[in-house]
Amino acid sequence: MTAETATTTAGNDTDRKRWLALYVLCAGMLMIVLDVTIVNVALPTIQDSLGFSQSGLAWVVNAYLIPFGGLLLLAGRLGDLLGQRRMFLIGLSVFIAASLLCAAAENQAMLIGDRFLAGVGGAMASPVTVGMIVTLFPQPREQAKAIGVYGFVASAGGSIGLLLGGVLTQAISWHWIFIINLPIGIATAYGARRLVEDKPGLGFEAGADIPGAALITSSLMIGVYAILGVSEHGWGSAQTLILSAISFALGAAFIVRQTRIENPLMPLRLFHSRNVVGANAIQAFLVAGMFGMFFLGALYLQRILGYDALQVGLAFLPTTIVMGTLSLGFSEKLIMRFGPRTTLIPGVIMVGIGLLLFARTPVDGDYLTDLLPPLLLVGLGVGTSFPSLMTLAMSGATPEDSGLASGVVSTSMQVGGAIGLAVLATLATQRTDNKLADGAGQLAALNSGYHLAYLVGAALVAIATVIAVTVLKPAPMPSHEVASEGAAERIEEREPAYSEVG
Repeated sequence: MTAETATTTAGNDTDRKRWLALYVLCAGMLMIVLDVTIVNVALPTIQDSLGFSQSGLAWVVNAYLIPFGGLLLLAGRLGDLLGQRRMFLIGLSVFIAASLLCAAAENQAMLIGDRFLAGVGGAMASPVTVGMIVTLFPQPREQAKAIGVYGFVASAGGSIGLLLGGVLTQAISWHWIFIINLPIGIATAYGARRLVEDKPGLGFEAGADIPGAALITSSLMIGVYAILGVSEHGWGSAQTLILSAISFALGAAFIVRQTRIENPLMPLRLFHSRNVVGANAIQAFLVAGMFGMFFLGALYLQRILGYDALQVGLAFLPTTIVMGTLSLGFSEKLIMRFGPRTTLIPGVIMVGIGLLLFARTPVDGDYLTDLLPPLLLVGLGVGTSFPSLMTLAMSGATPEDSGLASGVVSTSMQVGGAIGLAVLATLATQRTDNKLADGAGQLAALNSGYHLAYLVGAALVAIATVIAVTVLKPAPMPSHEVASEGAAERIEEREPAYSEVG
């Protein structure tokens, strides 16, 4: 074997290892993402099994979302300080253990407590994932392709969870929606240890701001708790207003602190980039609007059209397929050809049009004519927009800040989704109650509430479109000539190594 052949073989092995590492990281992320929606399908069965009241049942979901949304920023920064692979593995271990405990839960208190622990594990593992992917794939073309894979997992995980939750709940029992995490989690942890390099962190001296950590974590957890309580207490209730004010004050105190200390937990230089700030704002509004389709759309299928859990999952399958085809097969080519901003804007517009079409669904809706077109449009929009958003949101991050930047991306998605769901669900309920009071039938009143939520979701997506057009700046993409020169330079850099070996 010649020295050149040996070097080429080594390069191919390294490249294969990087892509395998990507798939491992995405498998772990998929498990955490779908854990939110896989439970939703099983909630009626869990209610019957453990005797939950309607208000108590909400805490099976809320107990996961509160620590998950509250700890993302802190966990992302801790990943930078301790090492991203280490943080990923610790979070994965906590998540696996919590899943086992959830599957074995015999009463309400056990399940809610174990779901809280699962939220802690998910928050520790998920925010460092994008940071590790960006580090694994520093070149623009490869990075765009890798983020396309991640974007599919992040965006399609919800609909995959609906399908998987329906299958497991109906075929076996609700316990299996948690048991399924065990083999996936163990295989992911094994693969991460084998394939992902264990790079040391910056160390706590680079930003171990304990008071700052307490401020931002408390702010986010109280804020998420306040939002999740809106459907029960209302936006104008004393609880919502007081908790929101406390959350805002703690967040403001955290930002002020970060500007005054030498080693901040969250260096604010990350937010100097218009594209980073704009991409996270767009993602928050886009996810807030989309949650109306995934959650209220599932309720429309169940309560109005009479679909069972498995049929709901199958109904959303075309969306998942379209997302996957675009994210995995075309997003990288589109981003490299037109740039992330130009690719993003049409995708966001398609999501908005899909939500407007959902607002026309009748009480006796037909799947092929009333549901499939908007589902496909949303799939097209998400499949092109999310990889572009990830690329833009990480564009201002240095390797030292990649975990934090990834945590900000995850936080904007989760908090945007929580706010969006609270707003849309509350508006839908109020519209339904008003219609019932006016003498409308049950199905017509429900559908009217859903329609209002879809319209408000479309308005949120319209705001995201305006931000994309006015705030984002076109990111210069490497030309073919620059790429060729770079390739030539890399070959020249390798030639001394060939001669030395030979």
